[in-house]
Parts: sequence; structure tokens; C-alpha cells
Amino acid sequence: MSETCIPTVDLSPFFVEGDEHGKKKAINTIANACSGVGFFQIDNHGVPLNLMARVLELSKAFFGHPTEEKIKSLPMAGSGSPLPMGYNHWREATSIDRNENLMIYNPSDGPDNTRFNVYPSEPPGFRELVEEITPYLHKTASLLEGILNDSLGLPHNFLKEYNNDRSCDFLTMLHYFPATSETENSGVSEHQDGNIVTFVWQDDVGGLEVLKDGEWIPVTPLEGKIVVNIGDSVQVMSNKRFKSAIHRVVRKERSRFSCCFFYILAGNKWVAPLPHFTEDLGEAPKYEGFFYDDYKEMRMTNKTHPPSRPEDVIDITYYEITG
Repeated sequence: MSETCIPTVDLSPFFVEGDEHGKKKAINTIANACSGVGFFQIDNHGVPLNLMARVLELSKAFFGHPTEEKIKSLPMAGSGSPLPMGYNHWREATSIDRNENLMIYNPSDGPDNTRFNVYPSEPPGFRELVEEITPYLHKTASLLEGILNDSLGLPHNFLKEYNNDRSCDFLTMLHYFPATSETENSGVSEHQDGNIVTFVWQDDVGGLEVLKDGEWIPVTPLEGKIVVNIGDSVQVMSNKRFKSAIHRVVRKERSRFSCCFFYILAGNKWVAPLPHFTEDLGEAPKYEGFFYDDYKEMRMTNKTHPPSRPEDVIDITYYEITG
């Protein structure tokens, strides 16, 4: 894997006083990554490594339980949750992806959506661990949001004030089943995330890949590092200055376990190219505006009712202005 494609950024200067050179270097590296591939890794990020390891350990234990135990954590029927919090499995004949996950809304902020959370009773300690690690994830994501803000030349705290509702952030623990053949190896088919930023930490199996100049680049697992990618919302608001990373997960001969933290927008937010990148520069917007809820609903439909043809999957190009 080329360091120039997936750079590693040291965030330690942001946790100490006085290292302005280190901060500038990190900001420039992130800006270059976001204007190119949309992927980078962070080190010295402030999230305790023992908690990251423990989340992987407990999620692996949960997914190792028999199906009859796991389905006790299915999403609450008729709950009205914006996303299906709890245990989900995507291995039906209609799905090209083969994985199972456990989704939990951010329990550290926002009293509303957390009522939809369904925590496993086995293994014990799941809820307490999630509640312990989430504030660290939120703090680091907020730091990166500020770096994105400054890298784009937006007014101070613009993104923080725009994206001021943390109740929709969520943590997902994933298990990808082993590949059954070379032709049936999709854990998650190629896609772009719709949110602001996504964090990923993974075990040593690998399989995460990012598309760079028409080539799939493996994102090699590195102990203690968090993989970061920006989402469609940033791509749209920046009018394509920053790129939402196209990525996928290819299943390997062994089961793969990973964790994702999604730093997300509230559903009622209007997403559109900002004047800073359109009318202020005399440039035409590259996207129509939309409510984030509408886009999220279409993306979930892709998952629950996959189109028969890959070209019918709805992604951010649905809103793209062409011609």
C-alpha cells in the first residue's frame, strides 16, 4: 500500500499546547487526502487503545453466539427508529453482501434516539463499554470536523454550528462471513458513506479497500490506528472540493471483525453546495439540494430491498447536476 494514497496523520499536536508546526502539517495532509482519495488513517487520536480492542473482543463474542441468542437483539418492531438499531444480518438470497452487524445510537449525547438502542445481554458489559468509548470517539470526530472546516476555508466553527445535533451518531460492530468462492466474496459492495466522517478500526484479517485512480487499494490493518473517510455530505457541501471515498469490503478466507463510528447529520438538515464554493467563486453547483433524511431513506432501501441491477442502486449521483 502506498503511503501517498492512504496517509497516516499524527493528531498528537492537537492534544498538547504549542505545536503549531505539527498542527499545520496534519491539516495539510488531511486536506490533500480529502481532495484526492478521501481516506486517511489517524494515530495518537485520543481514543484509548484498550477500549478499541475491548469493543472488537466483545463484538466477536456476540457474533459467535448461536442465531437464537443474537436475534434477541433484533431492532424493536414498529419503534419508528430512523435506522434499525440492534442486530441486523445481510446474508439473504436477495443481498449481494454477506455480513451481520450490531448498531447502537450515540449514548453520550442526545436523549431521543438512544431509546431505540437494543443492547445484547450476552456477553455482559456491552452497554457499559459502548457508553465509555463513545465520548472519546465523539471528541476526536469533532476535532476532525474542525480540521475539515479550516481546510475548506469556511468561517470559524461553521460546520460545528451547522452539524450541532449528536443524537444521530451511531456505532456499528460488524462481522463479515468468510468468502465461499472467488466470485462470492462481497462483504460490503462498493459504496460511499453519506455522513460527515466515518471511523473504522479492524482486526488483522483485512479486506477494506478504497478506489484510487481506477484501482482498488487495500487499507492494511495497522494496530492502534483508526481509518477515516469523509462522506457524501462533505462532498456535496464543498461542491466536490473534497471527495467522498468509494470503498468496499472483500471477504477473506477467515471471518473479519471491525467497528465503525458514524459522525452523522440530523435528518432534517438541508444538504447543498455552499455559496463559498459556488456563487462566491462564480461556479455552478454540481448537486441539487436535499434533506439528509430523504437520502438516508433511499440508501437504506438499497440495503433492505436491493435492486436487481447494480446500476439501479441509488447513490449521491442521484442529485448530481449534469449537462
